[in-house]
Amino acid sequence: MQIVALLPMRHHSERVPGKNYRPFAGKPLYHRIIQSLLDCPHITGIVIDTDSPTIMADAAETFPQVRVLERPMHLRAGTVPTNEVLLHDISCVESDYYLQTHSTNPLLRSETIDQAVETFLDNLPMYDSLFSVTRLQTRLWDGLGRAINHNPSILLRTQDLPPVYEENSCIYIFSRSILEQRHNRIGERPFLFEIDRFEAVDIDEELDFQIAESLFIQSIGKE
Repeated sequence: MQIVALLPMRHHSERVPGKNYRPFAGKPLYHRIIQSLLDCPHITGIVIDTDSPTIMADAAETFPQVRVLERPMHLRAGTVPTNEVLLHDISCVESDYYLQTHSTNPLLRSETIDQAVETFLDNLPMYDSLFSVTRLQTRLWDGLGRAINHNPSILLRTQDLPPVYEENSCIYIFSRSILEQRHNRIGERPFLFEIDRFEAVDIDEELDFQIAESLFIQSIGKE
């Protein structure tokens, strides 16, 4: 069973300049997720998709076993949906299934990635895809002040609220046919794979980078 990991990374980042290759606890940020993927027995190949000359040069030297695809010019704008980038990637790389993650999830462990793959394979064909989620048990409201997941007249403890789940963008597993037919990584019958909030920390803004780096150093250490 071939399962290729896809890792899209842009050179420029609007909110955290150069975040994908910025030093993170002693190494470029993207090294962290690459190493986690390399430590996964179920991952049979890793593909970086990037327009970054910095990442292309560094990856060729540091991770020669990782394939690097130079992103075509028509897919480089920040407004291009990730699914369009992934469609290009699967047209270049054959695999039974694909796992997509991000360099901005540096706390994601190889054991968790492997568990997600095993869960997906064990539940085929009942579920046709998998994506990772974070459990939320808090009082949520919409923009019109309407309760989403609770009855304001019954003040339950938050731990007793029925959980809702946030798509955390850490892991997606899908087939070529699903992505081609739906232009989406998520199929008609997805498995929601719950991940601990610690591992699901995502770097989107400067404060996120500082928090993630601090948590990484506390739990793993600086290299």
